[in-house]
Amino acid sequence: MILTEGLHEVPAGQVAAVVTYLEMTAAARMPAKPMPNGFTATQEKMDVDSYRALFRAVGAPWLWTSRLTTEDNALRAILASVNTELWVIRDADQAIGFIELDFSAPAVCELAFFGLVKSATGHGLGGPLMAHAQDRAFSRGANVMTVHTCSLDDPRALAFYQRAGFTPIKRAVEVFADPRLDGPHNPDTAPQIPCLS
Repeated sequence: MILTEGLHEVPAGQVAAVVTYLEMTAAARMPAKPMPNGFTATQEKMDVDSYRALFRAVGAPWLWTSRLTTEDNALRAILASVNTELWVIRDADQAIGFIELDFSAPAVCELAFFGLVKSATGHGLGGPLMAHAQDRAFSRGANVMTVHTCSLDDPRALAFYQRAGFTPIKRAVEVFADPRLDGPHNPDTAPQIPCLS
């Protein structure tokens, strides 16, 4: 379906987002940077409950929902797959973020999820974590690394990805049921996005 120009009303109980898809090639790879003192990024296997708790802690302010509604066995399979790399970012022993890389497509690495809890932003972690993600992507033979972000995400995300070497390649509009209405998020989640029931 091709949208005509102009405003398009979003039904009550729905949320709309503009999604931007980006990609980069090995030639644009960032050099590795050291993590700030006290922070670590470690590849881990997590159980479904622990993963969802971290996913919610990082993504709730932006209405990340997908992995909260994925069926348990399907999510368990994703987390156990040899095509999934899950890197947990910790401040001492406390999990404060994660990087999830998906190598399921030949010669492609999707940066499926990349984020920190709000209190961990502004500590100089973004650059080193992105460098690490890119290093992992291309060291496993990917020719292309992809990521997408949307207008509901942290407003700094798109510019951050572009500074990291990603190039926007397409855009889409996503409309979905507001996950705060009988969904996985509480009604007071993401107050910057009005909930219209």
